[in-house]
Amino acid sequence: MAEILGIGMTHYPPLAGRDENMMGILKGTLRDPAIPAELKDPANWPPRMREEYGTDQGKAAAAEHRRDLLEGLGKVREALDEFSPDFILIWGDDQYENCTEDIIPPFCILAYDNIEAQPWTLKAPGMPGAANVWNEGGDFMLKIQGHREGGKFLASGLITEAFDVCYSYRPLHLQGIGHAFLNSVAYLDYHRKGFNHRLVCFAINCYGRKVIGFRGGAAKFGQTPRPEDLDPPSPSPSRCFDLGAAAARVLKNSPYRVALIASSSWSHAFLHDKAWRLYPDMQSDRAFYAALRSGNYSHWRETPLSAVEDSGQQEMLNWFCLAGAMAELKRKPSWSVFIESYLFNSNKCFAIFPHRGAVRI
Repeated sequence: MAEILGIGMTHYPPLAGRDENMMGILKGTLRDPAIPAELKDPANWPPRMREEYGTDQGKAAAAEHRRDLLEGLGKVREALDEFSPDFILIWGDDQYENCTEDIIPPFCILAYDNIEAQPWTLKAPGMPGAANVWNEGGDFMLKIQGHREGGKFLASGLITEAFDVCYSYRPLHLQGIGHAFLNSVAYLDYHRKGFNHRLVCFAINCYGRKVIGFRGGAAKFGQTPRPEDLDPPSPSPSRCFDLGAAAARVLKNSPYRVALIASSSWSHAFLHDKAWRLYPDMQSDRAFYAALRSGNYSHWRETPLSAVEDSGQQEMLNWFCLAGAMAELKRKPSWSVFIESYLFNSNKCFAIFPHRGAVRI
């Protein structure tokens, strides 16, 4: 009998690294000569940002941030194990990894049979390589069992629902899968006790206009492509929301128990030009979290793409898919937490939407 569990989490790359490197993205931004010197001075930062920075350049705050993230990950892993899904579907962004100049699909279901990947050789934004927190070498192989039939079922159903999604049975430019998916699995098994859940990855072109020009990462202000050189846009928030709703309709009429996971941090400092890429869009993220908690999904669906781009919330398109699915199922979170940070590039959110006895809207 079909049942659906909803989960929101982060795949924040610096969590895979060490505390002393967690502020690395901000340190890189502070080296940008185009940012005015007075804005780089901690004395002129917002009070909360100065507090995080402290007298040790954020090292103590990094340890606290890690503890908060691991607590959230522990909660969602417990819910996942208790639910025991037939497969997990993860909505994640492809950041110029598997999809590059030859094809950039808006949506692509990776219906792989089995996945083998070496995460510490992956050339992706923010990945720590040999400096990972587990001290795993470049030859470390992460092995994940896929669920091709579940991916095919979903692709068939979405196409019937008038979503012309792409699908793939094997990687294009990667051995395995991109960091959004690899990190999600690595963090759900942070303590390396084993991860036996089967996986279907659902890649979203979250970076849209910046996916090629930015190579899926950050750029200095002086190196930002001209508007006429940017790529076509990502799918709109409403389209991602409606895709999530359609996925929920397809899967609730399936023979599967499925955990739907949105994996991303929220607004990213290195995309938030309004703050000179120094810190995330706190106000907008807080508004989205309040709407999520209350089940006010119209706030999500009615947000224009321009607002998402202005706030550096591109990766939240993964969460728009989850919001659409939960709106379709008339559910709001039974548990959630919003973790703010000025220093560590992004705010993070964890959420659990129960599969039964749901908190309904």
